[in-house]
Amino acid sequence: MPTTVTPNGPDDSGSPHPFIPNTSADRAAMLDAIGVSRFEELVHDIPAAHVYPELRLTDNTPEPALTAELSALANSNATPGEYACFLGAGAYRHFIPAVVRAIASRGEFVTAYTPYQPEASQGTLQVGFEFQTAVCQLTGMEVSNAGMYDGPTAFAEAALMACRVTRRRTVAVLDTVDERLVEVLDAYVRYQGLEVQVVDSSSLRTPDGAACLMAQSPNVYGVIENMQSFIESAHSVNALAVAHVNPTSLGMFKSPGEWGADIVTAEGQPLGVPMSFGGSYVGLLACRQAHVRQMPGRVIGRTTDTRGRRGYALTLQTREQHIRRERATSNICTSTQLIALMATTYVAAMGKNGIRRIAELCYQKAHYAANRIARLPGYSLPVEGTFFHEFAVQCPRPPAEINRALLERKIIGGYDLSRRIPNGMLVCVTEMNSRQEIDSLVEALEDAGGRA
Repeated sequence: MPTTVTPNGPDDSGSPHPFIPNTSADRAAMLDAIGVSRFEELVHDIPAAHVYPELRLTDNTPEPALTAELSALANSNATPGEYACFLGAGAYRHFIPAVVRAIASRGEFVTAYTPYQPEASQGTLQVGFEFQTAVCQLTGMEVSNAGMYDGPTAFAEAALMACRVTRRRTVAVLDTVDERLVEVLDAYVRYQGLEVQVVDSSSLRTPDGAACLMAQSPNVYGVIENMQSFIESAHSVNALAVAHVNPTSLGMFKSPGEWGADIVTAEGQPLGVPMSFGGSYVGLLACRQAHVRQMPGRVIGRTTDTRGRRGYALTLQTREQHIRRERATSNICTSTQLIALMATTYVAAMGKNGIRRIAELCYQKAHYAANRIARLPGYSLPVEGTFFHEFAVQCPRPPAEINRALLERKIIGGYDLSRRIPNGMLVCVTEMNSRQEIDSLVEALEDAGGRA
């Protein structure tokens, strides 16, 4: 919740405020360097309804009182766990074994820096190597990097990678890809002389001269794409097939590598990473061995030292790949190894059978919810096809109104799909949603739909 902070007391005269280290002169200098006169100009794009009016901090506010006030403010948020949550669309509530937090909280991992010096970073490097192995096993691909910033940036980097491999300058994207992924992609390619072309998923024809055809599965409606047709279409014009997937779904659906995809990307958040108000997360990117030289980010390899002992090191790329723009295959400079450690620990703790069981629970519970919602007066499921744990619902009223009614019952509703489907909502169900929660959602939807 954005907040306007108005410090009073000593800070206004230039001396440090007890809770805010910057003086009035400091703030004025920073604003002048940026080119604005007031802090509010930096956040003008945030809707006024979502900006907290003012939080006045005085020099005589005791720290316990301040902590209590901020805690009460934070508790006004509707959070999964306290509320039944059916919101997905990119970030998902899954069970996270306690061992994930325990391992990730160890001091040697929390303070880990980018592992350029192998002699001082064997633990971090081994974690990255194991992470790459897990990603390859999930996606069915031959090689993975050590992680990207998040799913959308991995998606965009895959397009740039495809352009380097094919030496072409057009990126084709199916129209069933989430527009937020396309927005990030556009930001990456806009100033590199590359073109993004949207392809009608019903015709599934890859344009001649395209570097790649990019698809999301499950797509923006939660539906599993026809991977075989998508990949065949790309390969028919010698383009690469780039698949953006939900890693949890790979516990029960055929992997994109098995279908013949060339590059696979994903958001790693479902693998043991809390939703955390949108980040930080880790992006997954894997490809065929033939394209590894054009892979962005870091690749960790296993080797032996002069005494024959097993060791790990960054391979194929030097540090300059990430700090000299004109020679870099990627702009990623921040290490995501701590989040990758969480994903690696999750996969190891759950195991093959555990991940499959989670996927099956998501699938079964989502279909139970969809079948019940489809029978409600005024509601329908407008999109055909096999879905995983998200599905589109057409509501009798705008989703914003439906969701406000759900919040009154301590239910976080679905993602607004009105830009694609009139009164459309994307509902997500995971293994964390009990049958009682689902039945309560159905009851609340029925009541909300019938309001005048």
